Amino acid sequence: MNIQIFGTKKCNDTKKAERFFKERGIKYQFIDMKEKGMSKGEFRSVAEVNGGIENMVNWDGKDKDMLALIKYIADEDKLEKILENPSVIRTPVVRNGKQSTLGYQPEVWKEWK
Repeated sequence: MNIQIFGTKKCNDTKKAERFFKERGIKYQFIDMKEKGMSKGEFRSVAEVNGGIENMVNWDGKDKDMLALIKYIADEDKLEKILENPSVIRTPVVRNGKQSTLGYQPEVWKEWK
């Protein structure tokens, strides 16, 4: 397994995801979304597996102005705006090669080989 966890240090679900893999002795790489974010390619591949760009956004997030902007701007501009503002992405984003999940989903991770 090649686990990557994209999240923030303050996100409780990200901490729980890290604990899940630590407890099972599974190595993972943590990527802090505040420092690095996701590349366009990473974001697209995760969005594809998880039902599209709309599902990648945490619509209940704190930055209501940014979320409103993302909701109403042209589709071709959404990706750039989301990548410029990684705080609007649902976390944790957990990747294992081509597989990925959004949020805390231990039931899915247990199935990964």
